[in-house]
Amino acid sequence: MSKKDLGLLILILVVGAVVAIINPRFLLPINLANTSNLIGLFGILAIGQAFVIITGGIELSVGSVVALLGVLFVDFIATRGMAWPVALPLILMLGGIIGLAHGWLITRLKLQPFVVTLCGLLIYRGVARFYTADGTAGFAFGQNFPELEFLTAGRSYGVPNSFIALIVIAIVMWVVLHRSVFGRYLYAIGKNEEAAKYSGIRTGRVVMAAYVICGVLTALSAIYFAMYTRSISPASHGQFYELYAIAAAVLGGFSLRGGEGSLIGVILGTVLLQELQNLVNLLGIPSSLNFAVMGGVILIGVLVDQQWSVYRERRLMLEATRKGAAGAAAE
Repeated sequence: MSKKDLGLLILILVVGAVVAIINPRFLLPINLANTSNLIGLFGILAIGQAFVIITGGIELSVGSVVALLGVLFVDFIATRGMAWPVALPLILMLGGIIGLAHGWLITRLKLQPFVVTLCGLLIYRGVARFYTADGTAGFAFGQNFPELEFLTAGRSYGVPNSFIALIVIAIVMWVVLHRSVFGRYLYAIGKNEEAAKYSGIRTGRVVMAAYVICGVLTALSAIYFAMYTRSISPASHGQFYELYAIAAAVLGGFSLRGGEGSLIGVILGTVLLQELQNLVNLLGIPSSLNFAVMGGVILIGVLVDQQWSVYRERRLMLEATRKGAAGAAAE
């Protein structure tokens, strides 16, 4: 665990202690379980976003993809009678195709990630609204899928299965990001894409793979959100979810410039965001201020990241100067 991660963990504990003192309901098992469930849902999104940010990119269409794929998943199994073991991998494949399309536009046609994913944000939500005729996609009264509901919205020994899924995914993605050649390539591209290209890394393929991973994890999150809400209004479902994912990644130490960050930090960032949301609810702060809190958190995270980078560069320069002076004195 890095110093950044440790500092974030301490902040989470301090904020949690303050909230518990002000409102003891924070520590009730039902509240902790509900918070853990939301951490699982948004944490999967944040991990996918982190893989894109590490390359120096951004994925703004996450919320709209959650809406579109959520609508399709519910329609497939609730209206068209498709078996959920067939619908689930189909939705994951669609998420991967969306990620592949974004990666292709960015790497082959040299479009800016901001432009590509902003267009996706508008397109996918529009398609979702058209698909439902601006209606609501949901399950009929009494319509149940016991196995699917247990895997997505159920609990094992009191722990939400969405949170367990997040832990499993985080472990796998941690190995991919921090213990594989592919992960090293991602960091190299984020630091300096041109240098990575000249060193023999096929940067286009690596960046496309990052967007595919993000697309698949977003699709999985869409399924979890669909089973959690059980009713989807495409006009509002998933709105601003991309901000939660970006904020969690930034708070977790992922620099928007690329090339920095740890997966543990992403999880801790997600925990802190949901803790702050819980704080807003338990303290009776108007829910209309939720996005103000989110914006403030993102701003603080970016400022801290920027100041930390400046401090680190200054320290490295001072160390280099001292070494140079010591070498000159020795001669």
